[in-house]
Amino acid sequence: MTNHAFFGDPAEVRAAVTGGTLTLIGSEAHHAATVKRVVPGETIDVVDGEGRRLSCTVAKATPAAVVVAVDKMSFDPPPGMRIVLVQALAKGDRAELAVEAATELGVDGVLPWQADRSIVRWRAEKAAKGHAKWQSLVRTASKQSRRTRVPEVFGVLDSKGLGNWLSGVEHALLLHEEATESLADYWNRAPLGGTGTLAVIVGPEGGISPHELEMLAATGAVPVQLGANVLRASTAGPAAIAVLNHLIGRW
Repeated sequence: MTNHAFFGDPAEVRAAVTGGTLTLIGSEAHHAATVKRVVPGETIDVVDGEGRRLSCTVAKATPAAVVVAVDKMSFDPPPGMRIVLVQALAKGDRAELAVEAATELGVDGVLPWQADRSIVRWRAEKAAKGHAKWQSLVRTASKQSRRTRVPEVFGVLDSKGLGNWLSGVEHALLLHEEATESLADYWNRAPLGGTGTLAVIVGPEGGISPHELEMLAATGAVPVQLGANVLRASTAGPAAIAVLNHLIGRW
């Protein structure tokens, strides 16, 4: 079984040396000592969320402070092809479920989209709260899946803003039930390069409006479908990311 992972202070993780020590405090120490019940002699990982991993042995464990000895250090470089999930806001917890699963599957960024037909609306103070919630989700899911890199959470964009953002993206795939080409068939016909950003766009429960379809196509977004079944907003993005992990060579 892989080691439990905990977030250390990024500056302290960067400054760590093999044979040295590092101390977890605050919520991470409490989680390690009280929830995971780590004990002296147990091995754990300490990550910084930016690619660095310290393989450590616990020397002392209390809810206030967990002291570890650094046994080994490693670094996961950023991926050549960066996958960003553009997730339309959805009612209930469907968007959050998509963000959580996508993080576990290795997505590199998530972008909340205020689509024309989104029932949920993020405005002013609610946008700040929603952004903070997504940041918490990706951090928790990264920790659960032992990731060294926490996905970036972009600010919420409306459809016009999304169009502007996509103009700076190398590749964009629009998941759409009426697309005539599957994701795998498109890849076989026009495999994407190994660098840049790949946006995976998922619409809301009510679907993507005709105006949005026209706008997204104008940015170069390619409509693709994942099969005969219509997937929920919470599952479409993670399903596509799983396929892309294979096609890109991550898996």
